[in-house]
Amino acid sequence: MSTESTGRGEPDRTLALLWRDRLGEPTGSRGPKQRSSVDEVVSTAIQLADEEGIEAVSMRRIADRLGLKPMSVYTYVPGKAELIDLMFDQVAGEQELPPHTGSSRERLERIARIQWRDYLRHPWLLTIDTSRPPLGPNVSDRWEWALTAIEGLGLTDLDMDQVITLVVGYVSGPARAFVDAERLLRATDESDQEWWERNAPILEQVMEPGRYEISGRVGQAAGEAYAAAADPARAFEFGLARIIDGIESYIADVGETRAGKTRAGETRAGEARLD
Repeated sequence: MSTESTGRGEPDRTLALLWRDRLGEPTGSRGPKQRSSVDEVVSTAIQLADEEGIEAVSMRRIADRLGLKPMSVYTYVPGKAELIDLMFDQVAGEQELPPHTGSSRERLERIARIQWRDYLRHPWLLTIDTSRPPLGPNVSDRWEWALTAIEGLGLTDLDMDQVITLVVGYVSGPARAFVDAERLLRATDESDQEWWERNAPILEQVMEPGRYEISGRVGQAAGEAYAAAADPARAFEFGLARIIDGIESYIADVGETRAGKTRAGETRAGEARLD
C-alpha cells in the first residue's frame, strides 16, 4: 500500500510552484529554452497514476514519457513530495464548481458528488494521506466554494468547517469500495451477485441453521436489493442521505437554540423595563 502523502514538500518551493500562474513566476530553470514545462510534468504524473497507481510515479518514468533525461525533470519539480501536491491540486481544479442553488441538502449533495467523481476518475487519490492538503489555488477555490454552500445557515465558523469535512470525508469510504469492486470485476470477470450465488450452496451446507439468523436475513435482503437496483453506488447514496439528515437536524437545533436565547433575552429586557 502506498504511503505517499501531501504536504511533505518544502513550503517555499511547493507554494511557489502551486501558485506559479498567479505569481507570474517562470516555471522552469533559467538558461536555454526547456523542452517541457511544469504543467506537462504534472499531467504526465497524473496519467501514470491513473493507469498504474501512485506507486508507479517516478521522475524516471515521467522523463521516459516526455523524452527527457531523468535528472532534467528536477529542473521543473524539485522532488516527488512537491509533485504529489501539484498533482492533487491540479485534479482539484478539473471539475467546474457550479453556482450554489437549491436547498442546503442539494448543495451538500453536490459537494459530495463532485468529490465522488474525483475518486472515480483518479482512484490513486484514495491511496494518499491528505491530512495536510496542499494549499494551492484549486484546493483553496474548492474549499471556499464548499463553505459558501452553507454560509448564512446560522452555523459557527468551526461548525461550517466540520460539516464540510464530514461530508467530503464520508465519500472516501464508499468510493474505495466502489473502486475495489470495479477492480475485482475486471480481474475475475465475476460480479458480486454472481460471487454470492456461487458461494451460497456451500454456505448453506456448512452453516448451522439458526446460528446466523439475523446476518443471514440481512445479507439476503442486501443481495436482493443489490440485484434489483443494479447500482454499485447504492451504499454511497444511502449513507450520504443519512449524513445530510443529521446535518439538517443539527442546523435546525442550532436555530432553535439561538431563537430560544433571543426570546429569553427579550423577556429579561422587558422585565427590566417594567421594574
